[in-house]
Amino acid sequence: MSKKIESEIKSIDRPSAVIYNFLNDFTNFSRLMPEQVVNWQATSDTCSFEIKGLATLGLRIIERLPDSKIVMQSEGKLPFDFQLNSYINRVTDDSANVQLVINSDMNPFVSMMAEKPLANFVNILVSKLKEVLEK
Repeated sequence: MSKKIESEIKSIDRPSAVIYNFLNDFTNFSRLMPEQVVNWQATSDTCSFEIKGLATLGLRIIERLPDSKIVMQSEGKLPFDFQLNSYINRVTDDSANVQLVINSDMNPFVSMMAEKPLANFVNILVSKLKEVLEK
């Protein structure tokens, strides 16, 4: 069953290129992770981490559209495959709207268990992204 989980859309007062360059390197993501994320490991193209009480996740960047979109694919032993897409929409030279979207194939039982924590996770990431980049 295909499931789409969307974060809030956040307006960030930074050029779309700055936002893209930050999201284009997983080593920057350690600054976005909520406290329930442990065992964070990253290279520029891959990362792995554990969400306490949920699962160990891995991601790899598989597609880049400069200044507008980054597609990350899940890796490792997971109960379902998913993609995490970062959408960056330029508003002005100095601001852009950002949204994170998870597209996954999960059965209804897993969906019921995972939807709320995953929605919370992408909302935390996009909120922290705004906070970190606007400092």
